[in-house]
Amino acid sequence: MQGPGLSEGDLAFYRENGYLMIEDAVSPEDLAELQAVARDFIDRSRRVAESNDIYDLDEGHSPSNPRLTRIKLPHKQHPVFDRVLRSDRMKSYFTALLGPDVVLQTSKLNTKAPGGGAAVEWHQDWAFYPHTNDDMLAFGLMLEDVDEANGPLMAIPGSHKGPLLSHHNNGVFAGAVSPDDPDFHFDQAVTLTGKAGSMTVHHARTLHGSAPNRSDRARLILFYEACAADAWPLLGAGSYIHRLPQREMWADLLERMVCGEPVLEPRIEKVPVRLPLPPAPDATSIFKTQKSGGARSAFAA
Repeated sequence: MQGPGLSEGDLAFYRENGYLMIEDAVSPEDLAELQAVARDFIDRSRRVAESNDIYDLDEGHSPSNPRLTRIKLPHKQHPVFDRVLRSDRMKSYFTALLGPDVVLQTSKLNTKAPGGGAAVEWHQDWAFYPHTNDDMLAFGLMLEDVDEANGPLMAIPGSHKGPLLSHHNNGVFAGAVSPDDPDFHFDQAVTLTGKAGSMTVHHARTLHGSAPNRSDRARLILFYEACAADAWPLLGAGSYIHRLPQREMWADLLERMVCGEPVLEPRIEKVPVRLPLPPAPDATSIFKTQKSGGARSAFAA
């Protein structure tokens, strides 16, 4: 099935490069509601002093200056995020890229604050949660205009076809690649900017990252990460699903089905895998993993 706005050329570009940009990915009405709810969450974070099950706080957060890195699992925090995820429009993108049976891996609303909001160091999502096959991707829906000043997503074309780079440092999983890795080609990176309502797509093995937000504007991007339903997670990742008893895991899987039905015969492909173990001292978020794991920054210069 081919989604609205996704031509055969779009799909071929994604398969070749490991990323794609979709303009006007949601309706103006949905975009306005998502923006309003996101801003309300940020405003309510003024009453929060420590990171919790909803918020990851950035350095310098205070009641007068709310600074967040992330709102966790937004599809569980407010119905609008779940409704947009399951809209016919979004489902058409999922099925065009992943097939008829699609399961949500996770969601997050990255809320990179103005004036130095935290960078996300270069990494491959695949390193965090390897599966039996790599039909996995992330949608990044821009809730604000994103330009080169406010820390846009950057990706290296074709890197999804290459090796899984080491994300370890000093014997622990640091959640980022070394800037000195010979297979990391920063000079080949492209910058993915766009107007609010645009949406990036990147493959789970695509190398990507984003610099600090040096502008005076927020950078709000809603991420939906999903996979084909016949891609089953390997034990060892940090997702909450690995802590669930069997019956609760099944109920949770049914809730995360976006399209089609669960697949009980995993498709096993020859894909590069290295488990994200042992974990960094603080593995509660990618930001804490990279910081406590001593990840080196490619953006430092």
